[in-house]
Amino acid sequence: MKAIKFANLCIIALALTVAAVGCKKKPTGITPLPGQTGSVTDPSAARLGQGGVAGSGSDVESGGGELPPGGAFAHMKEDRSALADYTVYFDFDSSTVRSSEQGNVISVAGILNENMNNAVRIEGYCDERGTEGYNLALGERRALALREALVAAGVSGSRIDTISYGEEHPADPNHDEIAWAKNRRGVFVLLLP
Repeated sequence: MKAIKFANLCIIALALTVAAVGCKKKPTGITPLPGQTGSVTDPSAARLGQGGVAGSGSDVESGGGELPPGGAFAHMKEDRSALADYTVYFDFDSSTVRSSEQGNVISVAGILNENMNNAVRIEGYCDERGTEGYNLALGERRALALREALVAAGVSGSRIDTISYGEEHPADPNHDEIAWAKNRRGVFVLLLP
């Protein structure tokens, strides 16, 4: 009799464990790209654009100026200063582009649409709070949210490269709310042929 009660308790415990652990929630706030699944949690997989975790973006099209597929951005020269004034800042633990930052996105789209040979790299950053993996994933969501906003503004998805740096390369190395607000950002880097 004791063996039957013990077996029943084990079965109930196993069923509860499977129910509690087996129900994985789908993450919210992630900007999906066609044909892609998952998010970046491994630091070695933080590269999103050409051939990375989130794909090349060639499935998301709007506007002209197609760049060649496969490593198209590798030969391009970076101009970090050209779009430095259009950095987009995010709220804590958010990848939503604030309405106050929409003007920066529209300005970058206008610059890109003036010269169809240029492309852009979007770098997603976070403040130092949170784990490395979490911050890489949040940086990814921020970069992809800005990518989505540029595509909505008429920039071809094939002209946009994205990368997440998480908490690496802080804009302000201090450890207070003022510094953290500066570090929660998306940076646009102009890519020239």
